[in-house]
Amino acid sequence: MNLKNSNHKKLRSGYTTGVHTSHAFQSALDGSLSSKKLCISKTIKVDNDDLDVTKGCEIVVSISPHFQDLELNTIQHTPYILKAKKAQCFIYAGIGVGVVTKDGLKPPKNYPAINPVPLQVLSDIFSKKVTGSQNFYCSVSVTDGEIIAKQTANAKVGVLGGISILGTKGIVKPISADVYIDSIKEELNFAYTNHFKTIYFTLGNSSYKKAKEQEDGAYIIEIGNFVYDGILLAVEKKFSNIFLWIGIAKAVKIAQGYKNTHNRFGSIDFTEVSSWLGRDLRDFSTIKGVRESLGDKREIFDKNIIQRTEQQLEVWMNRKIKVIQC
Repeated sequence: MNLKNSNHKKLRSGYTTGVHTSHAFQSALDGSLSSKKLCISKTIKVDNDDLDVTKGCEIVVSISPHFQDLELNTIQHTPYILKAKKAQCFIYAGIGVGVVTKDGLKPPKNYPAINPVPLQVLSDIFSKKVTGSQNFYCSVSVTDGEIIAKQTANAKVGVLGGISILGTKGIVKPISADVYIDSIKEELNFAYTNHFKTIYFTLGNSSYKKAKEQEDGAYIIEIGNFVYDGILLAVEKKFSNIFLWIGIAKAVKIAQGYKNTHNRFGSIDFTEVSSWLGRDLRDFSTIKGVRESLGDKREIFDKNIIQRTEQQLEVWMNRKIKVIQC
């Protein structure tokens, strides 16, 4: 079944940065093989309806027989080496592609932030096309990649100077849960590898900022609306302490059994909230309105909701998850 938006328009899929990089690499390699000099190939990452900060970005692949022709990320790093019989291709992070500076990510430390699947595709292309014994030098760059990376968690996990080249299946599905959950998993792997014992989960920017004020040695991860999936991944990793920083309205949804708090999965049941309060709430359509009507009893209501949220999480996770109101 195709995902549709509120206007019943079919949502667009797209291709990963890895797919675009592979096509640009093949084009640049063909050019360099025929001309025996620097060849630059550019591609624009196809726009799509996913929540993806890299859509529309320009990916640039440069290949040359001479290392000095390349413009690189200024962070010193080790290139990947592709091989085809006696030929080799050294893959560097160009301007706007990050360098991995910490352990715990799929690309190894001190290498370009190019994930294993896209790198394997480049290797396959190189081994099929090159038959001689010459060496090639390649940079993968992203125009304004350093600016785009500020909208990601790259710097937090030690990917510096640009974005990552990602992809597993090649296709970016619209509003893809898989992409978001994979990013949560990547951050949890990083936290685990770097010996963090406590995880703070937040749903958005405001809760993230408040959690940051009391970080206290914890690793903070934004999980958007993916409450159940994100916390379950942390439980499976057996972190010592798991906290969820959340606003009351979202907490109500969890207390009512919503594993994903996005509105498309359902709305708050105010009849049930009425039963919790012991008063008729038919005239209310928001939790904010309910809280404003409670006056000095608001704090009691909030504590009740937080307790119910913790109880629901314990049912799901079979362990205590501490919920902090923000």
